[in-house]
Amino acid sequence: MLYLVPTPLGNLKDITLRSLEVLQQVDVILCEDTRTSARLLNHYQIQKPVSPYHQHNEHKIVQHIVDQLRAGKTMALITDAGTPGISDPAFLLVRECIKQEVTVECLPGATAFVPALVNSGIPGNRFVFEGFLPIKKGRQTLLKQLAEEERTMIIYESPMRLVKTLEEFITYFGAERQCCVSRELTKLFEENKRGTLREVADHFKAKTVKGEIVIVLAGKE
Repeated sequence: MLYLVPTPLGNLKDITLRSLEVLQQVDVILCEDTRTSARLLNHYQIQKPVSPYHQHNEHKIVQHIVDQLRAGKTMALITDAGTPGISDPAFLLVRECIKQEVTVECLPGATAFVPALVNSGIPGNRFVFEGFLPIKKGRQTLLKQLAEEERTMIIYESPMRLVKTLEEFITYFGAERQCCVSRELTKLFEENKRGTLREVADHFKAKTVKGEIVIVLAGKE
C-alpha cells in the first residue's frame, strides 16, 4: 500500500495523529527532500528508512517503487509541506500504482490554499486552483483566459516573482480587483494582506518578500 501523508506547512503541531501513526508503521518513507523531512521525523522520533522522491528523479524510479509495493512493502510519500500531489510530486506514482493495482490512500491534512482561501474574505463557494502559472510559454494566453474567469482563483507564486506577478494581474484584471496574498502560513511571521490589486502590490513593493506565497484573486463580476 502507498499512503499519501500531508505534512505541516510550518508549525510542526499541524499534523494529524493518524499521519504520525502511519509514518511510524510503514516500511519506507519517500521524501521530497530528506533534509527537510528530517526535521519533522526527528521531532516526532520517527526512525524509518527514507528515500528521495522528487520531480528530478520520479520518472527514473517510479517503476522501481511500484515493484517494491507490489512485492509487499508499505510506503508513505511526504513532501516538504502540505499534501502530496498539490503542486508537489505524487501524480506519476499514484497513476502507476492505480494502473498496477497497488492500493493508494490519501490522508486528510494540511494544504496551503485552503486556509488562504478561507481567510481571504473572498467568496470560496466556487473557486479554481491554478497552482504555479507558467513562467514564459503560455503565460499570456492563460492570463487572458483567467481575466474572464468568474470563480475565485487561487495561485501559488515565489516571493521573488510576487510583485511582478501582481503588476501583471493589474494589467489583465484591473487595479481594483480584490485579492489577498497569504505569506508564511502557520509560521511565526504569517501575513495576510487583503485589498485591491494596486493596494496589495504597493504593500509588497515596499518590503522584502520572503516565504511561501498564496494569491487568492476575486473572479470577474
